[in-house]
Amino acid sequence: MTLLETNFEEIALSTQPGNEVPGPPADDGVRLQPEMSRLNGVTVIVGSVIGCGIFVSLPGVLERTGSFNLALIVWLLSGLFSMTGAYCYAELGKMIRTTGGDYGCTKTAFGPFLAFIRLWVECIIVRPCSQAILALAFAVFILKSIYLESDPPYVSVILLATCCICFLAFINCWDVKWSTFVQDYFTYAKLLALAIIILTGVYQLATGHTYYFTFENTETDKPQIALSFYACLFAYNGWNNLNFIIEELKDPVRDLPLNRDSTLSLLGVTIVYLLANVAYCTTLSPADVLASGPVALTFTSKFNGIFTRIIAFFVAISSFGALNGSILTSSRLFYAGALEGQMPKILSMIQVSRMTPTPAVIVLALLSICYLPVTNIDLLIITIGSATWLSIGLAVCCIPYLGLTQPNKYRFNLLAIVCSIIFFLATLILTVLALIANPWQTGLGLIIMLTGVPVYFGVRWILYCINRCDCAIPKITKFLQKILVVVTPTQPENA
Repeated sequence: MTLLETNFEEIALSTQPGNEVPGPPADDGVRLQPEMSRLNGVTVIVGSVIGCGIFVSLPGVLERTGSFNLALIVWLLSGLFSMTGAYCYAELGKMIRTTGGDYGCTKTAFGPFLAFIRLWVECIIVRPCSQAILALAFAVFILKSIYLESDPPYVSVILLATCCICFLAFINCWDVKWSTFVQDYFTYAKLLALAIIILTGVYQLATGHTYYFTFENTETDKPQIALSFYACLFAYNGWNNLNFIIEELKDPVRDLPLNRDSTLSLLGVTIVYLLANVAYCTTLSPADVLASGPVALTFTSKFNGIFTRIIAFFVAISSFGALNGSILTSSRLFYAGALEGQMPKILSMIQVSRMTPTPAVIVLALLSICYLPVTNIDLLIITIGSATWLSIGLAVCCIPYLGLTQPNKYRFNLLAIVCSIIFFLATLILTVLALIANPWQTGLGLIIMLTGVPVYFGVRWILYCINRCDCAIPKITKFLQKILVVVTPTQPENA
């Protein structure tokens, strides 16, 4: 079937329940293609985890811990917490292999309502907000290489961040191979930037710069310490991204267990993060860190201006690569939600020549751009923290729930069950303490999560009305299909 032969009238009608029609023949293969290798999977994990967080989060952590030593302990515990979550997600991925990651797992275990709440939180706040943070970090660090002694103009930051999101959205719409190419090589660049910082810190330690490593002025208020974990965990976020692109792995049976081994990858990331923070602490006093914006630039400015420009460029590259990985994986969540009928049908469609979820990528990019005017990165991190980790904790609960209710179908090992219970309790305690410490910012994320309840039942009512009367929705879907040249995906022959 050629593009000119595609019947958009038929396809648009197929968006209405009860009017489904066959898509293109199976041999056309209009669906997400398995083009990602094992190396691509590695760089998706590592590249998504190492973004801008390690270069900007230390001030937010130190502000709430009071001392460098406690801050380093929080970084270590956050790494262990993330490793536990990664192990649980890997066990889920082995049992439930669906595009959309933990959304599919939540729907399988708890049904469509809680799955929609998870989808709503991710699509409305967590994913777009995270990408806005990365785009803003990219823009700030690029411009900081020019404006070393002052803050870059606000309008310039917003415009550059918008261009960054649009460019990467185009890359992800055009070709998955282009996206994985960006992910691979930009991952190497960010590791190089961290290596430079760590080696500088090793030199500082060797020359006796250890006087800032104390517990002096340590914070004792537990809710404040809980907020410091949100700042840390933002830097570790992204370890669950491989679950979102299972359908596009060349050999899921071979490559998906790599996600199980992501606990080892996160161990390496934790060590790298600790060494980077030790490097900062060898040179910067607590007052320097708290007064700084991007701590990596404050650190390098103590040595040489050219050094600062180089690091600023590499940090921008790191944020750029992490943003690319986030768009690549997050768009599949929109796509999976639409396939399940919980988002507009147009988001489940595939571009017929590029084989990419173009509508999902475009909508995700537009939502991310909406968050750009909120340039307070710390505010965004705390706001999404409560919603992010509570939702992840809910997904991890699938392990004990499925193991208890369907033991013959889902056989999780005892370690996975114990880890999942500990992880969920930790996320719950963290959320409660953070809510006590900062009820406005933390509560805002929870309120946005709860707005999904009326939306869920409202969407069901709207779909019922669409089935009962002729309306403009199918016509709009058909129009968008013609503009974007997208169709409903076909199923593999062995599906």
